[in-house]
Amino acid sequence: MVTIEQIRHALEAVIDPELGRSIVDLGMVRDLKISGQEVNFTLALTTLACPLQDTLVEEATEAIAKLDDHLVVKIRREEMTEEEKRQIFGQKPGEPEKPLAERLNDIAHVIAVMSGKGGVGKSSVAVQLAITLRRQGKRVGILDADITGPSIPKMFGLKKPPVGSPIGIVPPETTTGIKVMSINLLLENESQAVIWRGPLIAGAIRQFWSEVFWRDLDYLIIDLPPGTSDASLTVMQSIPVSAVLMVTSPQDLAGMIVRKAAYMAQQLNIPIVGLVENMSYVLCPKCGERIEAFGRSKALETALEIGVPLLGRLPLDPHFSELCDAGQVESYPAQAFKEIAAQVVSLMPQGKAKPVFE
Repeated sequence: MVTIEQIRHALEAVIDPELGRSIVDLGMVRDLKISGQEVNFTLALTTLACPLQDTLVEEATEAIAKLDDHLVVKIRREEMTEEEKRQIFGQKPGEPEKPLAERLNDIAHVIAVMSGKGGVGKSSVAVQLAITLRRQGKRVGILDADITGPSIPKMFGLKKPPVGSPIGIVPPETTTGIKVMSINLLLENESQAVIWRGPLIAGAIRQFWSEVFWRDLDYLIIDLPPGTSDASLTVMQSIPVSAVLMVTSPQDLAGMIVRKAAYMAQQLNIPIVGLVENMSYVLCPKCGERIEAFGRSKALETALEIGVPLLGRLPLDPHFSELCDAGQVESYPAQAFKEIAAQVVSLMPQGKAKPVFE
């Protein structure tokens, strides 16, 4: 004779795929009873609109049938109370209501990649950092905060829009498992212009943080747009940025603008992990000589003036551009970035950061 304890133990193997925990541990199994060959219980869902509820019912029925295939399983469905939901999602009484996704996400480090000036290859650096960390086995995501000039999905060859869930927006993943969220994934046509004023842009960035179900990440890399206005300010004030990685190029103008961006981060008390000079040189395909196409490197002077370490100088590589255009950036070896990524990891502040304004 099968007992209630045996059935409860069998149901512990049924995992809610969105919450990553057993339906028994989550308190979703209620009023479990056995009457002859009939098993009855209530499945308490976080929402009756849950698209996975049929799967949970099916898996629960199969788990019980393994104990005795003659048992008839009858499962009722109901929705949890608001208090029960708060307990599951770890919200304390009196705390301001946060979106469900934000409460469930567990992101260890947030790195904002910033340049101040456009055209220095900030997105290229963000992507290479993500690829390198992913190859090390880290769980990585990229938040494309460049709302009016998004380029990240194109580089990875992503076109399918994200899907919704009762918890939040589920970001698509690249071929190697990097999670990506960008406004371009929400447009009917990737060439469609986003003609928005500052408040709308700021609102979209906040949504990408709080309403996207990133789940557990070791690193979330935020690709900031150029400038030090609304978009960058929103990221630094409302998202717990652990550190900023600055990007420059050899020109004096780029160095001047990156100093402005660094001053912004310093004013907001956000650590700058270091400076990377992009497009620093070109390797001659015939003799291997370094050609400084944009003039002599000034990265060291800029880094000393800002007061941060120079993490490295990256070449201007036509092969990288070709792979980005083809949506195959994950095939890029990124050999020159390995040492930079290692320094970023070693210089990251310990513990989770808090946003300037909560």
